[in-house]
Amino acid sequence: MLRKTLSLLLPALIPSWRFFKTVAPSPRVEFQLEGEDTWQESHPLPQRLGLRDYLRRLVFSPDRNTQLYMVSLSERLVERETDHSKAELHRLIRGALPEPSGALRFRLVFVSREGGALVHYVEYESGWLV
Repeated sequence: MLRKTLSLLLPALIPSWRFFKTVAPSPRVEFQLEGEDTWQESHPLPQRLGLRDYLRRLVFSPDRNTQLYMVSLSERLVERETDHSKAELHRLIRGALPEPSGALRFRLVFVSREGGALVHYVEYESGWLV
């Protein structure tokens, strides 16, 4: 009985200990505005963090929480397309734009390493959304 309890409790106390069943590439959300040819990453991670920003993010990080929510929505969208996941991703992308105007579309890109090269797979691409 004690062994069973510990086996259930340890992953919660020590998250790095067999926390994830599998480790797979995480989707990146990219968007394209109507009339533009390039795709841009939505909610990109900062290239560098100073010590103060790093310490603050340990306690309070709404931007990172949004990124993690987008990853969760993306994974659900790849597994099974739902209107909720599409609408939420669209809302989050549009909300991060400085001047949201016109239509946009988004895609989910998975990046993995094959040999020595990075390979990009587009798993999902939405239609134009207003």
